[in-house]
Order: sequence, then C-alpha cells, then structure tokens
Amino acid sequence: MSEHFDEFSFLPAQAADAGIAGPAPRGERVSLALADGRTLSGLRYGDEAPIVTFLHGAGLNAHTWDTTILALGLPALAIDLPGHGDSSWRDDAAYVARVLAPDVAAGMDAWTTSPQVLVGQSLGGLTAAAVAASHPDLVRDVVVVDITPGIDQSAGPSQLRDFFAGPTDWATRDELVERALSFGLGGSRRAAERGVYLNSRVRADGRVEWKHHFAHLAAAAAADPESSARLAGRQDALASVLGESGWQDLAGVRSPITLVRGDRGYVTEADAAEFARRVPAASVVVMASGHNVQEEQPTALGDLVRTRARAD
Repeated sequence: MSEHFDEFSFLPAQAADAGIAGPAPRGERVSLALADGRTLSGLRYGDEAPIVTFLHGAGLNAHTWDTTILALGLPALAIDLPGHGDSSWRDDAAYVARVLAPDVAAGMDAWTTSPQVLVGQSLGGLTAAAVAASHPDLVRDVVVVDITPGIDQSAGPSQLRDFFAGPTDWATRDELVERALSFGLGGSRRAAERGVYLNSRVRADGRVEWKHHFAHLAAAAAADPESSARLAGRQDALASVLGESGWQDLAGVRSPITLVRGDRGYVTEADAAEFARRVPAASVVVMASGHNVQEEQPTALGDLVRTRARAD
C-alpha cells in the first residue's frame, strides 16, 4: 500500500465485517503542537463535536477503536498517546498514566467542546483515570477496559514485550504481519494486515518500522540482557509505586466509572475483586474477549459506551 493511502478507507470494510449498517462517518486527522515542541495527534469521527474520547493501549494507536466507533454511532475522538501513532515520542520514555495525562487533557481541551465519556483500554485506561482525576471538567463518565492498577505483569503484558523485542526494522510489512500472526495477534490475516499498515511506517531508506516507541525500547532491552535485568528490577519497584498512584487516581474520579473486563484478558478475577473493593461505586462488566476488547467485541463495547453517553 502507498504511504499516501487514505487511512480511513478501511472503515466501510470494517463496518461490513462487523455487520454494522449505514454509511461510515467522516474521519479526519487532527494535530496539536504541545508547549515543549512535541506533537499530539488524533482522529476525529463525524461532523459534530465529539461526545466520546478514546485512549488506546501500549503498542497500539487510535485506529484500534475504528470498529467500536462505527458501532457507537456517535461523534468521537480517538487520541494517539505520546510515543504512539502519529504523536511524538518522549525523549525520557516516560509512558505512564500521570505523565501522559496532561498531554491527553490538552488534546481534549483543544478538540472537544463538552465533558466527554472517556474510554481507555490498558495503558489508556489508567491514563483515562488520571485525566478524570486531574481534569474533572473534561470528563463526565469513565470506561476502563481490561486494566487495573498494579496488574500482574507476568500475566499477559509479557507476551507483548516478547512480540516487540525483535528487529527494529523490516524489509516489508508482510514480515510484520507474519510475526503478528505467529504470536496469535491481529485476528484474521486481513485484520492483521490492516493493523500492521496503520501501526507502521516506511522510512526514507525503504525499511519498515513500528510507529510506536515501545518496539524500539523492547528491542534495545533484548539486545542488552544485563542492562535489561537491572531495568526490570527498577520497573518492578516503579510498578508498585505506579499501582498505588493508579488507585489514587481512581479514588479521585468523581464521575461514574465502569470497568470492562475480558474473560480471557489481563484482568483476573482477583484483580476485578480488588477493583470492586477499592472503587465500590464502580460497575464491572465482563465480556467474552481477550485483552483487546475493542477489537474482539467492538459492537458490544460500542453499545455499552453509547448507553453511558446517553445517560443523564
């Protein structure tokens, strides 16, 4: 595919695959210059101001929400988190919720006109809680998808680290598709091809690389096991601290909160029970899905979010 291929041209086929009737909404890419010179990028769907804003997980990008937004049927915004999609990488590689929240809030302030139903999956879910706690004027409802603070990193996230800890560049996108399918990622071949196209870019030298920073960080760690082991120890200590800050963010959210858990996802029953104990006012919904609920159950998730968006 050409690099100038319309990134929204996949929408009709995605709607047909999901059995979603009606024309696909108009999509446009939006960009915001941040105060430090970095760029935040996002996707806006529909002709009216967004009602729902979506935040993706680590290693993904805003297009992961395409089919969910088609099912939603409401004006929406999907933001590329820093270090992902068309948003700038961070020099400090600090891809944690409280660091990402100010950038997301700046984007929501620029691209929306009313408090949003804020939906976040995985890293995006923790970031959604941080945004709602620190910028309550921007958020009217929070939906957290298959993540809780302090989740056991040995459960599912290690699979993603192994997947990205390969070469940093490739001869063709087909090689990336084959790698994704070999790890059981991407769903069907057509879905994997679409996902790889939207999450990669062709460099000036003709080599293909992932758009997101995580693949490059994972590959560097894999190339230096001793340094990686030291980093893993620091990350374990950091995860404990960040887990508590995540619970603090959730405790600080004043809008309604819903946790959507995939029954084959990263959130275990014990994690969900701890969430219910710590956030007793929240609702918990279980869907038949793995971690990427937005790709495996887009219609059900779109229906749930539409209900939240239309609630008084």
